[in-house]
Amino acid sequence: MTNEHPISRRFLLQGAGAAAITSTPALAAARSLAVDWRALGQDVRAEMKWAFGQYRERAWGKDDFKPITGGSKSFPLKTQHLGLSLIEAMDTLWVMELDDEFAAALDWVKTSLDFDVDGEVSVFETEIRLVGGLLSAHHACGDPVLLAKARDLADRLLPAFATPTGMPYRYVNLKTGAVRDAVTNPAETGTHIAELGTLSRLTGDAKYFDAAKRALVAMYERRSEIGLLADKIDATTGAWLSRRATVGPPSDSYYEYLWDAWQLFGDRDCQAMYKVCTAAILQHQQVRSGGPLWFADVDFETGAVLSSDQDELSSFYGGLLAQGGAGKTGAAYTRAWVSVQDRFGILPEGYDYVSGKPTIVTNALRPELADAAFNHWLLDHRPEWRLIGRDHYLAMKRWNKARYGYADMADVTTKVQADHCPGYWWSEQMKYYWLLFADAPRFDYGRNYLSTEGNVLLGFRHA
Repeated sequence: MTNEHPISRRFLLQGAGAAAITSTPALAAARSLAVDWRALGQDVRAEMKWAFGQYRERAWGKDDFKPITGGSKSFPLKTQHLGLSLIEAMDTLWVMELDDEFAAALDWVKTSLDFDVDGEVSVFETEIRLVGGLLSAHHACGDPVLLAKARDLADRLLPAFATPTGMPYRYVNLKTGAVRDAVTNPAETGTHIAELGTLSRLTGDAKYFDAAKRALVAMYERRSEIGLLADKIDATTGAWLSRRATVGPPSDSYYEYLWDAWQLFGDRDCQAMYKVCTAAILQHQQVRSGGPLWFADVDFETGAVLSSDQDELSSFYGGLLAQGGAGKTGAAYTRAWVSVQDRFGILPEGYDYVSGKPTIVTNALRPELADAAFNHWLLDHRPEWRLIGRDHYLAMKRWNKARYGYADMADVTTKVQADHCPGYWWSEQMKYYWLLFADAPRFDYGRNYLSTEGNVLLGFRHA
């Protein structure tokens, strides 16, 4: 297809030999000096502007966009749209200074967004995507309507937390408050405190933070004697329903939000819980196979290795380890994932570190490796991390660009696309690329916070 915003041949030539970028710090520094980072940042901005224009023309106010056909798919409701992609894009548009696009999205939210819908949503997905998206947009522009809508939606989610343990049900009806599915997991139990805590800070009502923290603590208190969490639990009884401990889904963002509660709110309880959980993971789950560092899935009570399969979503974890002070270990894990990206161009969703083969060949426009590179770079500004983000971007531009936007990969080995662009694409990697490359004037690189969904809840600069 024709590229409406062609990147220069210089960039493409510099993308060759990506596997060598981390061979030495000196080589990475030399390669970084050869890159026109400002131009690369502007290219990211141009792609965002083009893609959002396509969405605006063909699926305005819809949830997930279909960039091959120009259609749409509703999510998290099954039959009604809530403007998911639009809301997820807002703070990215703002920090990129795409002010006309941001204003159009804001107008839609103020005039058309209504959560009084008789329909069931995922508490976890709705929290991180819609509540978080509205809060980050409010952080960007200060419009009180955004805060009011975030609070209205959060109030509709809170009935899910009314369990004997404090761990939430997975689903709730936005109109009736009816709840469903107590069989949950660490991520869906513990990934709420950034959004609900921010809401408490902005409204002065502690009930949001308190509900989220109670759920975090309830999960932590059920860790095994060796400090690990399994990945399936009954929210009403607190009984474990599985034995697998993993740093991937459905546990991943639980550990992220323990650290985030400390980073964002200075909560020392969550800092202490993060340290205990991380120490157990480092003791019982680290493995090396042929050199690279991996984190195996293990039995949460014995530490026995259960599987050598890795989920692509786990590739965020190196950046989190670095944030928590384990920089050397975190860097080694991120580099393990980079070696897989170097082999396939785009990471497969599943990878077996023993066989060296993909176990799942799809990739749903995943941002996790770019997320890790960004978090590493914020901490030490090593050229290596910027180059990893650049390779991630150029690969996406080469293989994921479709007629009307950016598409999932149905098979990373054959580079066949799928007709879907997830809402998080607008919030996550496009923002990570921009912030990595562009020296963005609207972002505070010294004091900031991005949620698991890439929503900026701290760190926007206003003129």
